[in-house]
Amino acid sequence: MDSSKAEEPQLRHVEKDVLIPKLMREKAKERCSQHVDAFNRCCKDAGFFMVFRCREENAALKQCLTQHYQDPAFFEECKQEYLGEKHEYEQTGIPAKNRKQKLPTSM
Repeated sequence: MDSSKAEEPQLRHVEKDVLIPKLMREKAKERCSQHVDAFNRCCKDAGFFMVFRCREENAALKQCLTQHYQDPAFFEECKQEYLGEKHEYEQTGIPAKNRKQKLPTSM
């Protein structure tokens, strides 16, 4: 048995198929932000005709997102980030979204 595999935590189905892909979608949207912005501008400007007028922007956005979704290194990066957040939660009991909030400066 490979020792590196023994140290790797076993992921539950929901983690591998739902939670990590959700993180991937969020990060991919950040990395493709210029395409997201271009598509949003086009949709706002085109109004009702956005389906016809924004094909090029939509295709570019889909291509950028798909490139990230299919990248095994990107999946591994998101998996490690998820595992880090999971470990931090197990240690503190505080969810990641609550840890990222700023504490009030005066009480």
